[in-house]
Amino acid sequence: MKMNDIRIGTLGGTLCSIWASFSLGDVMHTALMAVVGTVVSYLTSRFLGRLRGRHK
Repeated sequence: MKMNDIRIGTLGGTLCSIWASFSLGDVMHTALMAVVGTVVSYLTSRFLGRLRGRHK
């Protein structure tokens, strides 16, 4: 067996075990939290920008 074959087999097994541990609900929850975090970050930066603009 070549070393490259062992690496590919190990990588394939690792990816399969990781893939099996995720559910669609977990992925959707993570995506939703990312969207909420992005929106909150954007709105906070806009709000702070307006506050900074008033003080100049």
